[in-house]
Parts: sequence; C-alpha cells; structure tokens
Amino acid sequence: MLMLGFAGFLGLLKIVLMALAAFGLFDAVFRREDAFRAADKQNKVFWLIILGLALVVSYLFSLFSFLPIIGVIASIVYIVDVRPALKQVSGGGRPGGSSSDGPYGPYNGGR
Repeated sequence: MLMLGFAGFLGLLKIVLMALAAFGLFDAVFRREDAFRAADKQNKVFWLIILGLALVVSYLFSLFSFLPIIGVIASIVYIVDVRPALKQVSGGGRPGGSSSDGPYGPYNGGR
C-alpha cells in the first residue's frame, strides 16, 4: 500500500516536471528572436533545444536519474531568469505601461 502511494506521488511529480519544461518550451517558441539578443541571454534556438531536451528527458527517464534533474534546473533558469528579462525587453514587464515608457515615465521624443 505504501509503495503504491509512493509510485503515485512520483507519477504526479513527473507530470509536474514535464509541465514545467513544456511551459518553458512553449513560452520560448512564442518569444521573438531579437528579444533574446536584446536581453543579452543565449539565442532562441539554444533555449528551444535545451527546453525540448528537458521535456523529452523528463518523459523518458526515471526521476532518480540525474538527467531529469538537469532538465528541471534548465527549466527553472528559463522561467526565473530568462523569461522576466524577455518580458522586460519586449515591454510586457509592466502592467499598463507602453513600449515608449522609460524607467521614469513616458518618453516624449526629446520635446
């Protein structure tokens, strides 16, 4: 009975890790290539490969292997570090702000 519950927990954990990698992958697919360069992060193809591999590895391998752990770390790095930088560069970092807003208010073109 205890082993059945533990296997169920590991199954749920595996689904959560796959969802984390899939979220990062789908988010990276819809980001612009120039936003990655403007945010001074690795390029888009790099993150697509890394997050795609993280998704595949989390599906194929057991959670007790080191490969899914590396995939989870890569997914967390993308979601915590790269994604906010891309949102800030793209103008989506501030609610209600426009793309012409600077750090101290709207940019009026030197008027």
